[in-house]
Amino acid sequence: MRINSIAFATGAALLLLLDTGGAVAQGARASSAVELARQADQLKPGQWVWAPQIAPKGPITVYVDLSRQVATVYRNGVRIGVSTVSSGKPGHETPTGVFTILQKDAKHHSNKYNNAPMPYQQRLTWDGVALHAGGLPGYPESHGCVHLPYEFARLLFGETPMGATVVVAGRAGGAMLAPAAGVIAAQGEAGATSPHVPLAETEPFRWTPELSPQGPVTVVVSRSDQRILVLRNGVEIGRSRVEVPTDDFETHVLTYAPQADGRPRWVLVGVPGHAGDDGRPLDTSVLNQLRMPLGFRTALAEVIAPGATVLVTQAPVRPDNHGKGMTVMASSESR
Repeated sequence: MRINSIAFATGAALLLLLDTGGAVAQGARASSAVELARQADQLKPGQWVWAPQIAPKGPITVYVDLSRQVATVYRNGVRIGVSTVSSGKPGHETPTGVFTILQKDAKHHSNKYNNAPMPYQQRLTWDGVALHAGGLPGYPESHGCVHLPYEFARLLFGETPMGATVVVAGRAGGAMLAPAAGVIAAQGEAGATSPHVPLAETEPFRWTPELSPQGPVTVVVSRSDQRILVLRNGVEIGRSRVEVPTDDFETHVLTYAPQADGRPRWVLVGVPGHAGDDGRPLDTSVLNQLRMPLGFRTALAEVIAPGATVLVTQAPVRPDNHGKGMTVMASSESR
């Protein structure tokens, strides 16, 4: 067992050294959105493309597609980088859901696997799931983390702020191109799942912002349950009944990116299946079609800030709809 652990750590270090020298993972810079798209379509395991100048300012969202083993980086809803990844192997699958970056450590070493190097680590859960530089054999082989090419991990580390949103969807080895259906569960401090408290029959909505006074906001809209959840720092602060339109509004990731003059603007992230949505401003009339109690809408408007994320999904949020749990962010309290 000791020999295997040493071999694992040594192998990881060797891959990183080769990656640094460019012998394994190759990267490229693009000068335009068209060039980035062309190169992104041709990536082989270990390769990446990067063009941050396409959208120099705005909130960042990282979308990890387990089905394709690809990570896409968006800023202000515009795609600025694409990289191949290696996610969790069978028995150590990378969890799907919506996460926030909890911790950043450029020189991190594993607490679980004999001090194995995890350069440019960006923690997603307190129980060990993170984005970081690692091996890229062309298939899932990690212990649950998302491995990135060394240089891409370094570049991404330099651009992402604490609290940036990371969406993990799909299924390794499968053809799913949208978040899997399942019970969506908020994850509390230290990875503990927050208790699910459904709305009472006579309760139109619930609003308890004091449970998490500050931090990044994520809104989850479930078409199947006609429910909307509001989470701040991964803690549920609001829940309401909602009527969701059925036409052309299924799985989307939206980022709130106000215009320079302060006018509100929601930007669509081009997730798989909606790649043409990249950076397209959302017609506000679409959000206005979400019918919810006036008191809840007013309270929600007060907590929306630049970088807030909305996930519109088919995944149910009620416990009577059985399915594999989907994490919706983890506590961003550092420790």
